Amino acid sequence: MDSSYQKHVFIKGGMRSLLRLESLALLASALFAFAALHANWWLFAALFLVPDLTFAAYWAGPRRGAIAYNALHSYLGPALLCLIAFAAHRPAVLPIALIWTAHISFDRALGYGLKYFSAFGDTHLGQLRRNSNPELHAHTA
Repeated sequence: MDSSYQKHVFIKGGMRSLLRLESLALLASALFAFAALHANWWLFAALFLVPDLTFAAYWAGPRRGAIAYNALHSYLGPALLCLIAFAAHRPAVLPIALIWTAHISFDRALGYGLKYFSAFGDTHLGQLRRNSNPELHAHTA
């Protein structure tokens, strides 16, 4: 392991599992709330992957990539959007906040956490592995 990996603190074991289960619960809650608003599922399909456009920022390097990714994969964004929707009496904005929340929750449930500046795979939920099946690694090596 390189030194940049070792200086990060990663959540492990049961705590990581708990955070991923919480994300599943939040995903389900966002989906139920979206349905309760009778929002358009085509809108959901069209916007669900929009935060992943931040992957393109990794072409400018891992630091810029992590900043862009974290900006759109933090719950602060959809929470602020939700507050604005209520404060400005704009209920039509709520489905967008719920789609955004659902996307973040889906990613977190899969183990894609907020990124460290060192590499895309270094997240607060642990280091992402390209493939966890050792047999496949043997065939590609």
